[in-house]
Amino acid sequence: MAIQRMDNVLIVVEDLDAVIAFFVELGMELEGRGPVEGRWVERVIGIDDVRQEVAMLRTPDGHGKVELAMFHRPAAISAEPKNAPANTLGIRRIMFAVDDIEDVIARLRRHGAELVGELERYEDIYRLCYVRGPEGIVVGLAEELR
Repeated sequence: MAIQRMDNVLIVVEDLDAVIAFFVELGMELEGRGPVEGRWVERVIGIDDVRQEVAMLRTPDGHGKVELAMFHRPAAISAEPKNAPANTLGIRRIMFAVDDIEDVIARLRRHGAELVGELERYEDIYRLCYVRGPEGIVVGLAEELR
């Protein structure tokens, strides 16, 4: 038996509105947003007395999703520095294919995003960069050159 697909990646955030705006500017579409609480979620995530607000965003092709969760209770905790370097253990970034990398960088900068390193060319295949957005979230951007 094998997996069927990857449904989504979860990012726990403090400022849900700012992070939604960042991903919408990137080109994702807000699929839904609402409260999540109750015994079922407490059993799934292993935390009692949970109250959170969740937003689901999807890529324009409908195949990739990012779930954002803001905990009202219990309070979210930070497991690492917000601006952790690329060699920190754990999930470091989500990579997106884009059609105009310089335009995307310029639009994300209006939401406080900054380049982590530099915009670089990988042979004649891609232009690549990492961008740090709100709450230290890092996204990779790749523009195919062929």
